[in-house]
Parts: sequence; structure tokens; C-alpha cells
Amino acid sequence: MEEKRTSVFENGLIWFGAAVSIAEIMTGTYFAPLGFTKGILAILVGHIIGCVMLFLAGVIGGKARKSAMETAKMSFGSKGALLFSVLNIIQLVGWTAIMIYDGALAVNGIFSIGSWVWCAVIGVLIVIWILIGIKNLGKVNTVAMAALFALTVILSFFIFGKEKMGNIGGEYMTFGAAVELSVAMPLSWLPLISDYTRDAEKPVKATAVSAIIYGITSCWMYLIGMGAAIFTAESDIAQIMVKAGLGIGGLLIVVFSTVTTTFLDAYSAGVSSESIFTKLNGKWVAIIVTVIGTVGAIFLPLTDITDFLYFIGSVFAPMIAIQIAEFFILKKDRQKNAFCIQNLIIWLIGFVSYRLLMRVDIIVGNTLPDMLITIALCVVVSKIRDKIKK
Repeated sequence: MEEKRTSVFENGLIWFGAAVSIAEIMTGTYFAPLGFTKGILAILVGHIIGCVMLFLAGVIGGKARKSAMETAKMSFGSKGALLFSVLNIIQLVGWTAIMIYDGALAVNGIFSIGSWVWCAVIGVLIVIWILIGIKNLGKVNTVAMAALFALTVILSFFIFGKEKMGNIGGEYMTFGAAVELSVAMPLSWLPLISDYTRDAEKPVKATAVSAIIYGITSCWMYLIGMGAAIFTAESDIAQIMVKAGLGIGGLLIVVFSTVTTTFLDAYSAGVSSESIFTKLNGKWVAIIVTVIGTVGAIFLPLTDITDFLYFIGSVFAPMIAIQIAEFFILKKDRQKNAFCIQNLIIWLIGFVSYRLLMRVDIIVGNTLPDMLITIALCVVVSKIRDKIKK
């Protein structure tokens, strides 16, 4: 029986759903102190950087027909890549909890029956999405995405239709820090995108469409958040939806955007688990991750995610930089080795470099410089080693 492949359109829908997120809208509110023009520029620059990296990561998995963590074996060795599988599962459990927490908090502001109840409702819906399966979500996703698109358009008109600017509160950030916060969201998807492009009928086209749609929609979400803070002087998205008269519509935006985004995190955690223990069933692991995330959302305080985003950047930016260098420039495949020590050391240098660059205000943020340093180091070390072997 021929394996079912996802179409370019289906991949586009998946990544539209990934971008329509309360977490992205809330992150956008942090940009308000920059002002509208500088804020837009920081959002665009950051997303261009992040989405180019997202595209390259997706092409690797699409061409190799491997999941994100399986492609890591091509650069770090069959055992060396397990480090990133474990780190990826940890960050995905974290994301699952954060997304459910944010969604429940927002929807409870529209229809107050208790945040923990909404955590449970969202958790159950994510489990249903997982049971339906990524390859059977076509029609369900089309309906859900159409509803989300219509409702977010209405929300946008309400926010940007305001003539008066509110008092812009919040802590001021530099342009470079804003760019980095803009890069952070697409960067957080780098260790996941191949889990979806590996099954695409046309992997390169599907990856391009996925990265473009995600980039445009994510910018839109950031702009809604920033616009809300600037034009309505309100950073609570639930209250903005209530004021916009969305009511049930606003509730649907929050619930379904949370489900369609968090589903990807839980699903990918299942896929990553299969790269550690091949006998595991990824679907059931995804359900367990959803349950853990739901419990975490109910009992843990998960308000500020900026440190979490920077941690993800410091781990996965140098990882994907090495993969880009190995796949596109050096054209190496090291999965026959248990460990590729040289690349693991280079990754550690990239990780430390990222943390050090966080202390420096660079106009393009610190992800791009860190990745360029890591790519250059990877290429130079590999060329030197090849010459020594000769």
C-alpha cells in the first residue's frame, strides 16, 4: 500500500495553524514601546531571518525523507543526535504546557468558568486532533483554518480601526533585542518542521509554502499584539476580543488556535521519541505529552516565556547551523558513526557563543551572528580534518 503524502496545500494549512497563536499575539505586545514603525521593522527583519532558517531546516528533512531528529543523526551521529531528541522533547513538553496555559487564561477572560476547566477542554481537543492524525486532518483543518482566518481578520479591523493611540506601557527594549524576540518564534519550530515536510508530495515546494505562510501569519499575529498595545492600550487579548464584540467568536479563536498550534508540539514530541526508542508509538507518546502539558498548565505559573525562547534559541540555532553546513555545503552524512565529536564540540561552542552574544546589542539580534559563526567554524574544521586525513 502506497504511503499517503501530504499536499502543498495541506502543509500550508498546518503552518497557518501553527502561526495563529495566542503566544505569538502576546509576544507582539512587548514591541509596543518601540513605536509602530520600528516595531514593524523589527518584526519583519526577525521573521525573514527566522523563516529562511526554517525553510533550510525543512528542506533537509523533506529531501532526506527523515524526521527532524532523524536528520540530526546525519550531522551528530546515531547516538550523538539523541542529546537533541531529549532536549527537543523537553522543550516540546514545555511548549505544550505554555500554549495550553496561555489559551486557557485568555478564553477564561471571555467566558469565566475557571482556567483549569479550559486547560482540560483544550487538552481533550488536542488529544482528538492527535487521534485523527496529521494525514487525516485535511477537511477538519480546512474548516478550522477558514474560521480562524475570518475571526482574526475581524479582530485586526477592530484593533487597527482605532484612531487614537493608547498610553504605551511596558519595559523598553532595544531594536536588536526586538529582532531577536521576532526570530525566536520561527526558530522554535526549527526542530519540528521536518516532521511534516518529510511526508510532503513535493518537499521543497511544500517547505517553501510552509515557511512563507508561517512567516506572513506570524508577523500578522505579532502585529495584532503590538497594535493592541499601541492603539487600544490593552495587552489582554481576551479583553480586546470582548470589546470587539467577538464573544463566542473570540472564544473560538483562542481555543482552536491553541489546539492547532499545540497539536504540532505534542505530535513532534511523539516523533522525536521514536528516534530515541524505535519501539515507541509516537501517537501515544504525543497523548502522554498532552496530558503532562495540561497538568503543568493547571499547576505551574507560566506567565513570562522570554527566557524559555532564548534557551530554545541557544540550543537549536547552533544545531541547525551545523546541519545546514553539513547538508548544503559539505554534503556529509555522519549517521554511520555513533558520535561525531567534532560537531558536538562545535555545537557547544555555538551554544556558549549564543549566551555571550545575548549580552551584546546587535541590530540583527544574536541568532544570525551565532549561526554564521557556527557554520563557518563547522566548514573550516571539516576542511582542515579532510586535508589532514589526506
